[in-house]
Amino acid sequence: MSLDQDLQDRLRRVLTSLEMLLPKPVERMDWARCHAANWRRHSFGGHLEPVSTVEGIQLSDLLGIEEQKRVVEQNTRQFLAGYPANNVLLWGTRGTGKSSLVRALLRAHADEGLRIIQVDKDDLVSLPAIVDELRGERYRFILFSDDVSFEVGESSYKMLKSALDGSVYAPPENVVIYVTSNRRHLVPEFETDNLGVMRVNNEIHQGEALEEKISLSGRFGLWVGFHAFSQDEYVAVARQWVARLTEKAGATPEWTREAEDAAVAWSHKKGDRSGRIAYQFATHWVGERLLRSRG
Repeated sequence: MSLDQDLQDRLRRVLTSLEMLLPKPVERMDWARCHAANWRRHSFGGHLEPVSTVEGIQLSDLLGIEEQKRVVEQNTRQFLAGYPANNVLLWGTRGTGKSSLVRALLRAHADEGLRIIQVDKDDLVSLPAIVDELRGERYRFILFSDDVSFEVGESSYKMLKSALDGSVYAPPENVVIYVTSNRRHLVPEFETDNLGVMRVNNEIHQGEALEEKISLSGRFGLWVGFHAFSQDEYVAVARQWVARLTEKAGATPEWTREAEDAAVAWSHKKGDRSGRIAYQFATHWVGERLLRSRG
């Protein structure tokens, strides 16, 4: 083999290897047809990936959180109208409808120009690249990060903090940020955090460690809390779901003391009372009885 041929073969192998590392070409997003996207980060940046189907949940399907729905939808409607609107932190107990509420907003308001981009917590470092792609678009975008929690000092923590603080990374006027978390301040809180609390002129002043921890959550204009249901609230939501699922199957809804006792037992077994648990019970209860009625 000649020297030239050997060099060509080596170059070919190098180019083949590089081609495998590079991301595939991505077409520009057609927001008129696509209502949601995921941000996919890679070694050389990232790109928006269209989401072909979005969860078909509606605002009316979210039971037991009427006030939370009202507050978040009001803020979203302000945003869609081009009026001042806040970034939103939806925090609280798992399974209470935080992320489902954000997805239901898309179903309710997509025709008005609302679009959603889901960004994983670790990909929040790409916020500057994401918002650069959205500047000048005629649609209104919610950057949505689900189930977020941080350790103080993480790069994603710092980038989100900068974006919310109105720095050079701040989103344009057609973008807001909605985040869900089980933690009110998005970071773990420890008993030792309170050791730095001081009393000055009879006023309580937080210690530096605690101040740093709440400095991120404090940058969200709206805090919307989601809490576990009482037993009565849980049973009421379970009953509503049983009725809806039964009617959807073309049967006549029926709620008995047996069903109520079974719903309570289901929540005890799960160790939780929430909209998710109520829906799971209703799915099991209705499906089992419909199958039995056929057999």
